[in-house]
Amino acid sequence: MTKFRPCIDLHEGRVKQIVGGTLTDGSEGPVENFVAEHPPAWFARKYQADGLAGGHVIQLGPGNEHAAREALSAYPGGMQVGGGITAADAKDWIDAGASHVIVTSWLFDRSGRLITDRLQQLVRAVGRERVVLDLSCRRCSTDGSPPSWRVAMNRWQTLTEIEITPENLDMLSRFASEFLIHAADVEGLCQGIDQDLVSRLGQWGQLPLTYAGGVADLDDLEQIDRAGLGKVDFTVGSALDLFGGQGVRYDDLVAWNRRE
Repeated sequence: MTKFRPCIDLHEGRVKQIVGGTLTDGSEGPVENFVAEHPPAWFARKYQADGLAGGHVIQLGPGNEHAAREALSAYPGGMQVGGGITAADAKDWIDAGASHVIVTSWLFDRSGRLITDRLQQLVRAVGRERVVLDLSCRRCSTDGSPPSWRVAMNRWQTLTEIEITPENLDMLSRFASEFLIHAADVEGLCQGIDQDLVSRLGQWGQLPLTYAGGVADLDDLEQIDRAGLGKVDFTVGSALDLFGGQGVRYDDLVAWNRRE
């Protein structure tokens, strides 16, 4: 059954919701939809109190390590952590309270080629059962051609060689226990999900999957449930009232997870 997974997105040490496509290395900062007054631990404790497990803490750029550790220590074993993690520090993050480590960019060289040995190093460091691969991606198909997506690294700025296909998901599943997939093109826009991507993920459905990007209201969550064949979990960011949004009530998502 499709479940809600909570998130804590960190930018410059604060809990924020941003438009994913604006997170670049340029002089202008990203477009911010929300900046929290509460610290990361406040959100982590709330998720714990409401019985929400399996969410993620994502460090969007440098300067977020202290904030991430604060969230993990507030909810030990209840959340995953990602952002700049490598095999060298993966175990440190598990020891800090993360249930899993989430990794993307470190697995590729500068041109976007997958370094398979690094997947193996990660598994040796913490075990496959503690690894989540972030396969956040951008749509590449144009001119009415069949939809396709390629994994994006470096804060979704650089496309890699890995396309979201059943064959590649099969290959990567040997090194991970879950996949996290942001649809970077619609992330933070609150204008609807990438239903084609959700369908592609649901048709594969061999590991736990969490989709993020574009959710505007409860109808979008029903679409994820249907298109993903009940095999794709979801997270909600900018549309959530907890993050200043108006499309989705946090209490409704807590109730969603308690459905029979």
